Amino acid sequence: MGDFAPVTKAVVPAAGLGTRFLPATKATPKEMLPIVDKPAIQYVVEEAVSAGLLDVLVITGRNKRSIEDHFDVAYELEHLLRAKGDEERLSQITEPVNLATMHYVRQGEPRGLGHAVLCAKQHVGREPFACLLGDDIIDPRDPLLKRMIEVRGTYGGSVVALMEVSPEEITRYGAAAVVPTDEEDVVRVTDLVEKPPAGQAPSNWAVIGRYVIDPAVFEVLENTPPGRGGEIQLTDALRTLATRGPDEGGPVHGVLFRGRRYDTGNKLDYLRTVVQFAAEREDLAPEFLPWLRRFLDQRGL
Repeated sequence: MGDFAPVTKAVVPAAGLGTRFLPATKATPKEMLPIVDKPAIQYVVEEAVSAGLLDVLVITGRNKRSIEDHFDVAYELEHLLRAKGDEERLSQITEPVNLATMHYVRQGEPRGLGHAVLCAKQHVGREPFACLLGDDIIDPRDPLLKRMIEVRGTYGGSVVALMEVSPEEITRYGAAAVVPTDEEDVVRVTDLVEKPPAGQAPSNWAVIGRYVIDPAVFEVLENTPPGRGGEIQLTDALRTLATRGPDEGGPVHGVLFRGRRYDTGNKLDYLRTVVQFAAEREDLAPEFLPWLRRFLDQRGL
């Protein structure tokens, strides 16, 4: 292990407009859309906690009050459930309250992921931190974030999660140019390209929504002009850090993730995720899966 500061804080950007899910997200944050019966953002906070990060800052925006309410005490509901003796549902609503110490800051206007991360500067200070995007849910059986924190402890700098995708899919992601290290699941990132045109990606290793970031990123973000889409891109800032040495906030390494990831960033992938989660639930699968088979058979699928 290198002599690097420990990671203790997590940042969860949740200020996006969620336009792909309108009208459902007109007044409800997309992070609060349920995966069966639990909002997506709770899975993300649980992941941070399981990696030892008990200080969680959520970057919120307009119409995000329900996120704060979800992780707060609901006195009337708790009183009602206690009076009914409904201990199971009582534990379900108190669980998110007791997960972590939650903090919130408003982004104001959605100006890109890089700007959202910059909003965390005052809270994070000069410590490395994890950044978890709510669109990506990592299966708790695959402790990706814990591994990324270990890699940061060894090499310093920043660490991104990389997942291999098809050449057709890489145009939707940030693509990484990488060189191997002595560790099979770790590479050094030499360049990052946000949503490369078809055939121009440096590799098929896509940056997915987990980062462990050196605090030097804040100074870089403050001096990063708007990039693709007129937004301040985190990818551009990490690309700068990838060229730096340990004394300047670099380098950037990648953890090659081959585990289970669930994408909730668009309607089709969201529906896939809900079905996958329901199919693994002991309380739902015995009835849900036979129904699903009949449903598909009836349509000749």
